[in-house]
Amino acid sequence: MMSLGFPGKLKNPWSLRRQYFPSKAGGSPAWLDPINLPSGKWSVCDFCGEPSQFLLQVYAPLDDESTFHRTLFVFMCPSMACLLRWKRHPETQLRSVKVFRCQLPRVNSFYSSDAPSEDGSQQPLTSGAMLCNWCGTWKGDKICSSCKRTRYCSGKHQVAHWRFGKSSHKDLCRQLETCGTESEFAASNSLWPEYEITNEDEGMSNDNQPSSSLIKRRLTDDTYNEGPADKRSWASFEETISRSPDQVLRYSSSAQAKPLWPVFSGRPSKVDIPKCQNCGGTRAFEFQILPQLLYFFNVKNDQDSLDWATIVVYTCEASCEGGGTSYKDEFAWVHLTHQ
Repeated sequence: MMSLGFPGKLKNPWSLRRQYFPSKAGGSPAWLDPINLPSGKWSVCDFCGEPSQFLLQVYAPLDDESTFHRTLFVFMCPSMACLLRWKRHPETQLRSVKVFRCQLPRVNSFYSSDAPSEDGSQQPLTSGAMLCNWCGTWKGDKICSSCKRTRYCSGKHQVAHWRFGKSSHKDLCRQLETCGTESEFAASNSLWPEYEITNEDEGMSNDNQPSSSLIKRRLTDDTYNEGPADKRSWASFEETISRSPDQVLRYSSSAQAKPLWPVFSGRPSKVDIPKCQNCGGTRAFEFQILPQLLYFFNVKNDQDSLDWATIVVYTCEASCEGGGTSYKDEFAWVHLTHQ
């Protein structure tokens, strides 16, 4: 059974805190392990070196004690130029889209073993790492030398905050020295809008809008005109999406599940999907991200704007443990609108 993910505005902001194990898109991540975060090369685009931006996370526990809590995180560089650089040379290990898997047993040092309360009062057992005050995503290892309070993940984000118009840190820095108060929210205005992702089994949706409502704002009938196979694949893709056009995510933990491809060409072969770097095992399809998400993120449909036909995520079939890191690197294949 395929589960569909739909973006919704927040009814209870507390439901996206990490102790409630959310599935969410945009804003900043709700890290599962809040301390041992990815860092260094794992937190930046391999092409331009800019810190990666949070795209979405999927809470996907499995029927095993070691995966009682399990979340998959997707980050990407918002530059279409970087995405195109990877697509021209997909055999390279350099990437602009990065996926991490984190899992915890039921009894762990971060959260209660009991189900979280439904009134917003639930608290984690431990505090998390100090995050960048600009992006709210990566560890804030760099500290402002003046106020000694504001943290950044990189010099680039420190400069961006310093130059941020009327709300720049340059203007607020002296105030922080005296009053000591600071917003707990990320200061950046370039983060994508935040949505809670709710799940629904495919075929259960009552949303019967015509397919043109969302999917054709990103893709058009003449996007693909390579041949009969591509046209048949596109027709099937469009028909399937039209049944629930607001879907931004398609998820299945079944080993038999297959992604929904817009066209036949441009699909990866088995050799294109690298083995798990942690255990050497095979990776399998787990979920895909649809281009409708760009509509909800208010991304313009211009020639140079960020765009994709689908992002297909492959994860370790064994959902392996060990390796000395809390966040295991997984793999995303990006299918572009023009191959």
